[in-house]
Amino acid sequence: MRVAKMYVRLATEQDIPCIMPIFSYARSYMADSGNANQWIDGYPSRQKILADIGRGDFYVIEEKECGIVGCFCFYIGEDPSYAVIEKGEWLNDKPYGVVHRLASNGKVKGIAACCFDWCFSHCRNIRIDTHRDNKTLQHILSKYGFLYCGIIHVENGTERLAFQKEIK
Repeated sequence: MRVAKMYVRLATEQDIPCIMPIFSYARSYMADSGNANQWIDGYPSRQKILADIGRGDFYVIEEKECGIVGCFCFYIGEDPSYAVIEKGEWLNDKPYGVVHRLASNGKVKGIAACCFDWCFSHCRNIRIDTHRDNKTLQHILSKYGFLYCGIIHVENGTERLAFQKEIK
C-alpha cells in the first residue's frame, strides 16, 4: 500500500460503479478485522448512496493513478441519531458537520486523513460514530484527535460509539 496525493470531489451517479465495490471491500475488511456486525445485509445499499448523492452529501476521494480510492457522506446539520447521547455528552452544542459511510478500497493509505482534512476545511466541529467492534476506525479517530463522547443509537436501533472533534 502506498501513500498518495488525493483530492475530494462531489460524487455523481456515474461514480456508482466505482463506489459500490469500495463498500464491498470495506465490509470484507471489517469482517476480517473482527467487525462483522456493522455493515450487514449489503449496507450501505445502492439506493442509500444514490439518496446521499441526490442530496449533494456524498463525496469520493480520488488519486491520480488509482482513480476513486475512497468515499464518504458529509453534511453540516443536525443528525437525528445524535439527539440523544447516553453514558456521556457531546463536547458542545455548536453547529456541527457529520461524517458517515467512510470507506476505502485499501489501495492507498491516508483515506481517513484526506476525508477529515477536507471536512474540517468546511466545518470546524465534527461528529462521527462507529460500531463498538470497529477498532480500526476507533484507532484512526483517536489518532486524529477525536474524543469519545458516549453512546448513540442509529436508525435501526443499534448502538454506536460517538466521537467529536472541534478545531478552535
